[in-house]
Amino acid sequence: MAIVVDNDTRLVVQGLTGSEGRFHGLRNRAYGTNVVAGVTPGKGGQDVEGIPVFDTVADAVEKAGANTTLIFVPARFAADAIYEAVDAGIGIVICITEHVPVHEMLHAYTYLRPKGVTMVGPNCPGVLSPGKANVGIIPAEIFSEGSVGLVSRSGTLTYQIGHELTQLGLGNSTIVGIGGDPVVGSSFVDVLAKFEDDPQTELIVMVGEIGGDEEEKAAQFIAEHVTKPVLSYIAGFSAPPGKTMGHAGAIISGSAGTAQAKKEALEARGIEVGTTPTEVAELVAERMRR
Repeated sequence: MAIVVDNDTRLVVQGLTGSEGRFHGLRNRAYGTNVVAGVTPGKGGQDVEGIPVFDTVADAVEKAGANTTLIFVPARFAADAIYEAVDAGIGIVICITEHVPVHEMLHAYTYLRPKGVTMVGPNCPGVLSPGKANVGIIPAEIFSEGSVGLVSRSGTLTYQIGHELTQLGLGNSTIVGIGGDPVVGSSFVDVLAKFEDDPQTELIVMVGEIGGDEEEKAAQFIAEHVTKPVLSYIAGFSAPPGKTMGHAGAIISGSAGTAQAKKEALEARGIEVGTTPTEVAELVAERMRR
């Protein structure tokens, strides 16, 4: 099995006719993802290398059986794209778009959560279940199928750790890049709960970074609800207080939200924290051999 995306994924790409949507939509299809449709208002009836384009997500659901959407529309239209997908009955929403206004994402979040929709992003690399489906911009060729679940706020660190696991002969059940914005559709806790319930996942790696308190919340959740081994890495030990580093959510104030504070919170609950991505991969390999 896997989480979020798998062999049953039927993907519609909102923004398929744009340059980024086309490039990554076709890459996802080449990987083996079942890309059944694209959506661009006013371009219904066209196709992108055999993928039919519809004017609305509702049409893509009705005529192509789409159940998952990948959003590649400009930031000013992203919230509306989310609403449209949810209202059309899409159960999995993955939004790659960055610079979505925080207040718009907050409204979208409160709209979709009561409906039981799983959303990943915005400002994220997407979700990859190796050997099954790739939905987003993750370079799937550097990952292999296995039993390590990986959830991260950082795209590039996700790629590095996953690649190093592959070099050590280990693979992943699913890789989830939740995004680095202040408001995202899925938290660490949301994804950890899915990995806990996934029979393919034997061990979980959580990649955090400075800013906010999501890693501290995750540490508490792991201690109370997760039975599988969890290892972690926190980026940003050299970040000065009060300075935004990379993601919009990566800002710290005083001692709150620092890499050291997060590391201490995790270790206090028995969660081993690696100091580098390479060390994390080596710790995973050591734990898997036990």
